[in-house]
Amino acid sequence: MNNLIAYQRLHEQLNDPNVAIIDCRFTLGKPDQGLNEYRAGHIPGALYFDLEQDLSGPKQKHGGRHPLPSVDSLVYLFSNAGIDEDVLVVAYDDQEMAMAAHLWWLLRYLGHEKVAVLDGGLNAWKAAGLPITDKIVYRPARRFIPKLQSQMLVEIEQVKNRSKSTALLDSRAGERYRGERETLDPKAGHIPGALHYFYKENLHQDGTMKSPEELKKRFATLSQTSEVIAYCGSGVTACVNLLALYQAGRTDAKLYAGSWSDWCSYDLPIAQS
Repeated sequence: MNNLIAYQRLHEQLNDPNVAIIDCRFTLGKPDQGLNEYRAGHIPGALYFDLEQDLSGPKQKHGGRHPLPSVDSLVYLFSNAGIDEDVLVVAYDDQEMAMAAHLWWLLRYLGHEKVAVLDGGLNAWKAAGLPITDKIVYRPARRFIPKLQSQMLVEIEQVKNRSKSTALLDSRAGERYRGERETLDPKAGHIPGALHYFYKENLHQDGTMKSPEELKKRFATLSQTSEVIAYCGSGVTACVNLLALYQAGRTDAKLYAGSWSDWCSYDLPIAQS
């Protein structure tokens, strides 16, 4: 299935009980802002998932700023949100699809393929003049059955021991990749050998994702690589690259979930350029 959904199509399915809409807005450093914005106005019928409370596990010394939550906690979350194998999940945010793509990846990691990201996010929905509500609703619980896709995930040892034919993509902004500026993690730079693919460059100026043809051109140099691994600061914005790679036909790309915040928590080599 297509991993993006246009606002027109979502609007047609607002009353479908087999469509679960999830608002994923979250602002780093302002943990209450996303929920407050959801309460103030959201797409009708949408539930809210919090990046740190719902879609991340407890922080440890290692593992990154947004560790993956346990499978059991995700099963509980998705079940209580009324998600089972019959439900299409539509995720959205207003942050270049970063938070929504993270949920897209998590659901696919648990084997749920009926998930799409709202193309252009909430901004596209609002620009089209479609309805916004502050009414909070709940979906009847269903039974979510996970089918873990462990091949989608890599840990730090796999990154350290990757083959020469593996492409490692750093999804952060250029100044963070080059080590010129770092405001979130204790060390600046990138994993040696990583290529720079800023996640926002997958999008048009209006925030919608580029066409599969455009994305194939963007990732053309990766066509001969045996493996593609994406990372960012904490495993969130890298998911936009994974979504774009999927749209371009590279469906085997993997996530280093701990990402830079995990890598720099160890005494490991760092590149700056």
